[in-house]
Amino acid sequence: MRKLLTTITAAALALGLAACGGDGGGDGDKGTIGVAMPTKSSERWIADGNNIKKELEAEGYKVDLQYAEDDIPTQVSQVENMVTKGVDVLVVAAIDGTALGEVLDTADSQEIPVISYDRLILGTEAVDYYSTFDNYEVGKQQATSLVEGLKAKGKGPYNVELFAGSPDDNNADYFWDGAMTVLEPLIKSGEIVIPSGQTDFKQVAILRWDPATAQKRMEDLLTKTYASKKVQGVLSPYDGLSLGIIAALKGNGYTAADLPIITGQDAEVQSVKSIAAGEQYSTIFKDTRKLAQVTLDMIIAVGEGKEPEVNDTETYDNGKKVVPSNVLEIVPVKKDNIQKVLVDSKYYTADEIK
Repeated sequence: MRKLLTTITAAALALGLAACGGDGGGDGDKGTIGVAMPTKSSERWIADGNNIKKELEAEGYKVDLQYAEDDIPTQVSQVENMVTKGVDVLVVAAIDGTALGEVLDTADSQEIPVISYDRLILGTEAVDYYSTFDNYEVGKQQATSLVEGLKAKGKGPYNVELFAGSPDDNNADYFWDGAMTVLEPLIKSGEIVIPSGQTDFKQVAILRWDPATAQKRMEDLLTKTYASKKVQGVLSPYDGLSLGIIAALKGNGYTAADLPIITGQDAEVQSVKSIAAGEQYSTIFKDTRKLAQVTLDMIIAVGEGKEPEVNDTETYDNGKKVVPSNVLEIVPVKKDNIQKVLVDSKYYTADEIK
């Protein structure tokens, strides 16, 4: 029945989009797309919003782009308003993957298709497709670069501290699980030591990916655990956290010469500059231009009554269904490949990351 309804919905949407007019950034002749993003406090989400808006408007869609500044009730209200206005498709990067079930059920009852964008929406059948990056691989590559950097400095055992992402973001679990496949064997063998003893996800998770919270936690670790030793590596799942961690270390006397190996994610400008300066060791590049294009392709396919292209129909179970997904590759970035990965691809200009 669900499959039949989805087919009927897609066909109805195709007619609706063809007939719907609009104004704004795009001419809107293909309909209106509601895009709910989590926050403007991260360069990454600004880039996502800009890229998807640009791609959609170029195809003739009107775009209602909203940022919720990491406030869950605000995002729920924004999505409710989009549903009330009768957008043709919803694209949602959730702040809390469990908080949108009720409003998306309303969207489903009104035959509004929902695309979960980068962060999987949990606990509802009212998610039709998922566009994302290989988040498990992100964690593996972060841990791999951490170990690589540690070994380049000499023999272990190495003093390492672990940080994880926000516990209400489903991606944080994938990052953590991927990283632990690399690190757990080394922790068990004694090659990596966690002097704080904090090795559980709940102990090391940083709510809302907040850099200030990460900085405070790192400061506390240094005070309580590292009075007579040095931290040599830090698993950080996001560039914003990495910058907070580096600030804490510098505030406790660490210099560029003895900063630990610190990972990251999203290739944000300040972290790329930090990598070039020899402070942060690595980041993970996720090309938001490609994610915007994949999401646009999904919207166009749904509007034409077709099944969007997906490459994973097994992995992303949101607790109610396995969501058909299109999963993109990621690229680790270190000092030696900044030019090739970020500048040559025209993601940044050389001046932006100078």
